[in-house]
Amino acid sequence: MSDLAFSMKSSLQVGRRWAVQSALVLGLAAALAAPVGAASPRGELPDFTELVEKVGPSVVNIRTMERAGRNAMPGGGGGGIDPNMEEFFRRFGIPLPGGRGNPRGGDEEPQQRGVGSGFILTADGLVMTNAHVVDGADELMVTLTDKREFKAKVIGLDKRTDVAVVKIEATGLPAVKLGDVGRLKVGEWVMAIGSPFGLENSVTAGIVSAKARDTGDYLPFIQTDVAINPGNSGGPLINMRGEVVGINSQIYSRSGGFMGISFAIPIDEASRVAEQLRASGRVIRGRIGVTIAPVTKEVAESIGLGRASGALVRGAESGGPADKAGIEAGDIITKVDGKVIDKSGDLPRIVGATKPGSKTVLQVFRRGGYRDVTVTVAEFEPDAPTRVAQSESPAASAGGKSALGLTVTDLSDVAKRELKLKGGVRVDAVEGAAARAGLREGDVILALDNAEIADVKQFMVVSAKVEKARAVSVMVRRGEWVNYLVIRPGR
Repeated sequence: MSDLAFSMKSSLQVGRRWAVQSALVLGLAAALAAPVGAASPRGELPDFTELVEKVGPSVVNIRTMERAGRNAMPGGGGGGIDPNMEEFFRRFGIPLPGGRGNPRGGDEEPQQRGVGSGFILTADGLVMTNAHVVDGADELMVTLTDKREFKAKVIGLDKRTDVAVVKIEATGLPAVKLGDVGRLKVGEWVMAIGSPFGLENSVTAGIVSAKARDTGDYLPFIQTDVAINPGNSGGPLINMRGEVVGINSQIYSRSGGFMGISFAIPIDEASRVAEQLRASGRVIRGRIGVTIAPVTKEVAESIGLGRASGALVRGAESGGPADKAGIEAGDIITKVDGKVIDKSGDLPRIVGATKPGSKTVLQVFRRGGYRDVTVTVAEFEPDAPTRVAQSESPAASAGGKSALGLTVTDLSDVAKRELKLKGGVRVDAVEGAAARAGLREGDVILALDNAEIADVKQFMVVSAKVEKARAVSVMVRRGEWVNYLVIRPGR
């Protein structure tokens, strides 16, 4: 090799070593200069500092006050509990360990009852929080991050969705930006700000664990692993864009403290409720007057529905919208105005959002086939107990025992009138496969293997045709409710 070539090769090697060393030095310098908590190049560690600075001023602390005499212990004794824990006891149904009475008795001064959180909806002082935070309070005090305090009044609250709107007299407030829950993904980072145990503007973070989690009649909750404790209720759940996507509302706990599962009300659902509360102070919902239950996979297969979806009608309120339209116990509602009922909890939410007085088309699955039924939606009112015939009227003498392990008799005319039934047979004795399926003496069988049962004669004909090795569905009336059971003769 020539001296010139050797010299050039040595220069290249030195140049490469210098480039590598420079890159290492620059990389180390950059790493040392990076702020604490900054996201790594792969985005594994999010930085929440900007979100806290952006959204933090919009989060408020809410203290609820009540007259001292209301919860006083007998005799006017004291023995109150920590006010920061009282909201926890109230929310999760734990009896209060002591009264919050005034030792002197009387109603002289309001006493602090609980602590919650909220967030500013509008610059002129509308605040959103949980209904359970403000329900029953005599006075509300809202504290901003700049330590200003305001008395607040309740504009409206809705216990069914646990949403409330309150108002403070202030202007120029930092309002939150609402996000799109539809864009929220399982596994996405989220953050909560609130006042756990009265510790104002505490920040916790985690990920979305699940969406559309059914824990209530009218809400598909967002499940997260964000730490939520007493006092966090009503505070915002925030995505990485600084948008509010939920209201922190509930936790799942066996110990009374946070166990890694918390639930937030989706902000789109909460906003719809808040709009009605702002407009009229209450929420107007639709109802059709049915009691429902989930459809199990076993029932779906046995009646020919295929997929376990829809809402099983266990009973229709006498004279209610569904009853007038011809909906029957045992029907499975699969669609409402073309919207698929994937699970039973979808039905009350969809019907509840329907304007009372409007006509809606229900697709129902009944005895092996689909049909459309038009129902006029009524306005939801507080539940009232319904009269149910409880008498065990004597059945007619005609009876028979089937190979399914059932001894049945015809219903008397009196029993049919009391139960408002056109047909069916009463179970007088049960054994074998029918007993294992859960049938009981006194049950009324309305349908067998998707065939409507009018009397004992028809029941015996249908049961004789059932293949002994095949599962067979039985629609059963028990008390006021109707349900499906599955008999497996081969077991």
